Amino acid sequence: MKTRPADRGTNGLLPGSGAAPPARTVYSVSRLNREVRTLLESGLGTIWIQGEISNLSRPSSGHWYFSLKDRDAQLRCAMFRQRNTLARFAPKEGQLVLAYGRVSLYEPRGDYQLLVELIEDAGLGALQRAFEDLKARLAAEGLFAPERKRALPSAPRRIGVITSPTGAAIRDILHILARRFPAAAVLIYPAPVQGAAAAAALVAALELAASRAECEVLILSRGGGSLEDLWAFNDERLARAILRCPIPVVTGIGHEIDFTIADFVADMRAPTPSAAAQLVVPDAGVWLHRLAQLAARFAAAARRALRSEQTRLDALLRRLQQAHPGARLLQHSQRLDELETRLRLALRSRLAGSAARLDSAARALQAVSPLATLGRGFAVVTRSADGALVTAAEQLSVGETFDARLAQGSVRAAVLERRS
Repeated sequence: MKTRPADRGTNGLLPGSGAAPPARTVYSVSRLNREVRTLLESGLGTIWIQGEISNLSRPSSGHWYFSLKDRDAQLRCAMFRQRNTLARFAPKEGQLVLAYGRVSLYEPRGDYQLLVELIEDAGLGALQRAFEDLKARLAAEGLFAPERKRALPSAPRRIGVITSPTGAAIRDILHILARRFPAAAVLIYPAPVQGAAAAAALVAALELAASRAECEVLILSRGGGSLEDLWAFNDERLARAILRCPIPVVTGIGHEIDFTIADFVADMRAPTPSAAAQLVVPDAGVWLHRLAQLAARFAAAARRALRSEQTRLDALLRRLQQAHPGARLLQHSQRLDELETRLRLALRSRLAGSAARLDSAARALQAVSPLATLGRGFAVVTRSADGALVTAAEQLSVGETFDARLAQGSVRAAVLERRS
């Protein structure tokens, strides 16, 4: 960059000065803008700015370009795509917003600008501050304390749902409950979930469910929406009603990124209504699979036990048969038959010997028997008068009668003559 001749005296000195000029530091435009940008970014850092949106542009790149203005001035702004995708609303022309970002310079044009990282509706900013204040106060009172959270029933028989009866949330909840655990009954406590009267209606529905005590767990739910749409669930009255409720409460409000005061007080928070339904009931399919496994294990154990008992029973039956009185009687009966047979044989043997001895004795007796002698022609003579045996002739007198016993019969005779 050349210095114009008018800037200096004819002798090369600065006008009105007799001193030599300092060493020159010459900036290019690019360098100056770059250093100004550095000074702006390091000097101010990140700040909040409130203004009205104008000249809003959304090119195909996905970035947002707009100006923030007030009554006396305006400021160029840029919000790049990776940041504006996180915005909770789409800005509109003329909308009063709060923008958070860092002051910088767009070097090619030398325009200073605000690089926006976060944008809020100016009206929503007041709601957000109210939300944060209430959250801090209730947390200090212990309403969010983990130790006061209650466990959910493992398999509730009846589930209460506090929500709008015509919204998408109730359809999602009923679908999930019917699919996962159709055995559970569902009671709906209808209440508006948006608007000025919603908070009071939600409190009344919650108190009705608590007083009737028909359910084992309650779902407090609604679908997604803006901060204003969900504001009824940030009401302090509803927070304290959840705290007083004797039934465990599960919240499923909005989307995963939405948090309300009710979520912090509830016994459990689900990111969506469908997720709340999944939390309060078990998966019947998992239960049935587990039941089938247990049934198979039980059947196998029963079969093993039956086989063991059958083996034991068979052993006992064998021992019983061995020790049974009937078996012993059979053994004794067989022994008796054996003894009887032996006795008969012995008796036969002994009778046969006796018969032989008897025959022998009979024969011997027969041999010495008088009858046998008579059979050989001898006779037994007895005196007729007194039956005395006559063995000598001198015992009879002539004329005296005597009887002679023969082998066959007897005769009476008289002595005619006696011989010696």
